[in-house]
Amino acid sequence: MSIASKTDHSPDRAATNRWAALSVLLIASFMNLIDVSIVNVALPQIQADTGATPTQLEWVAAIYVLALAVGLLPCGRFGDVFGRRRMFIWGLIGFTVSSAVCGLAPDVVDLIIARAAKGIAAAMMVPQVLAIAHVIFPPEEKSRVFGLFGTVSSLAVVAGPIIGGALISADIAGLGWRLAFLINIPLGIAALIGTRTFVPALEAETDSRPDWIGTTLFTVAAILLVLPLIEGRALGWPWWTFAAITASIPVTLVFMAYEQKHSAAGHSALMPPSLLANMPYLRRLGLVILFFSGVPGLFLVLAIFLQSGFGLTALQSGLVTTPFPVGVMLASMTTERFANRYLSLRIAIGAALLLIGMISLRSVILSTGAELNPYAFTPPLLICGFGMGTAIMSLFQVTMSSVETQDAGAGSGAMQAFQQIGAALGIAIAGSIFFGSLGEGGMEAEADIAPRFVDAAATATLYSIAVFGTLTLLVGASAWKKGETTA
Repeated sequence: MSIASKTDHSPDRAATNRWAALSVLLIASFMNLIDVSIVNVALPQIQADTGATPTQLEWVAAIYVLALAVGLLPCGRFGDVFGRRRMFIWGLIGFTVSSAVCGLAPDVVDLIIARAAKGIAAAMMVPQVLAIAHVIFPPEEKSRVFGLFGTVSSLAVVAGPIIGGALISADIAGLGWRLAFLINIPLGIAALIGTRTFVPALEAETDSRPDWIGTTLFTVAAILLVLPLIEGRALGWPWWTFAAITASIPVTLVFMAYEQKHSAAGHSALMPPSLLANMPYLRRLGLVILFFSGVPGLFLVLAIFLQSGFGLTALQSGLVTTPFPVGVMLASMTTERFANRYLSLRIAIGAALLLIGMISLRSVILSTGAELNPYAFTPPLLICGFGMGTAIMSLFQVTMSSVETQDAGAGSGAMQAFQQIGAALGIAIAGSIFFGSLGEGGMEAEADIAPRFVDAAATATLYSIAVFGTLTLLVGASAWKKGETTA
């Protein structure tokens, strides 16, 4: 029995349960998204409690998005092979258990390992969320469903730093930063019960098989690129870091060649050759990587800057950065009316706003003396958030517009994977710049700690300024060629 026929034979059950099922899927999506942002406000306390080195702190943040990025492509395919509901449940169980391990980790090394497992579990969940919603909802309701996903995504970004800061500051039972991870346990249990109750047991598409060799090659290429970026600064950039980065190029080429050969032999490829030959799509994937490398690393830097540099609590730090997600939500609501019009122009405007916001943020950081004015961060972060919200959906739309219908699932999965790779790269690069500028012993409290944190944070913003300056020029030129600037 196919997925479609199984759903069609239960119209009354589907009509009754699909919105309850959606609420369960939204909880899982919320858990994943909030975990990306909640960890930033916990990093200073993790460092103080475990004695983590700057490189280890980078790994706590980066390993999750790296594991998620590596796992999104294959786990999306595994959902087709093993069953989407089954894969979703496996991921949900893994995410909940690994959250508990994170919260109980005795040292930072165990925390990093648990975060890696958590990222893989998230990769098992995330592709199934929209895939299940796509099956159980009729076409006329899907725009409303995707709108709800967008709203929940924005709320998760807003809530992450605030919830994390509130939990850490509350210090219930002396757990401190551990509560930022343990909060997922009750949410995960509730989502698991809801999944078993409301989400239909969709059958697997047994005619396809996992592409294990393609998965391995993709994983190796991603690790060869990101690992030396995170470890290089701490190790003094030994020869093997440059060798690994260089080696990621031929491994990527081997991956592409293997996928073409694998597909030509009639097997299911991790990434269809039609996508690998789609140059407009590949160019836009490059824009996705660049765009999403410009923000996550900066928020890691800001959290440490505000807490370790100027003594703010985790909650206060989260509140200071709240204008950014508020700006994202405002822009998302404002740009909805444009639908599919002026996509390149909206990306260029968003990148330009991010550029202006980052330059303003750097100015605020540089003007900070011994005393911090948290309200001075509101205008630049609000501008940055509005720019992000203006560009992000348009970037997704213009990227997917170059993908044929039959490749939409693989195209979407690859885009999400490269989005996370961009985030991991941004964390690695911005973190390396920040900690490198801070110098040895920079995390320890001293009389002159504030000026050194100011200099290091201001230097780290230069990467984001360069990213969004480049994007403004590239996409602005594209919008000009398309005549969107005069439309």
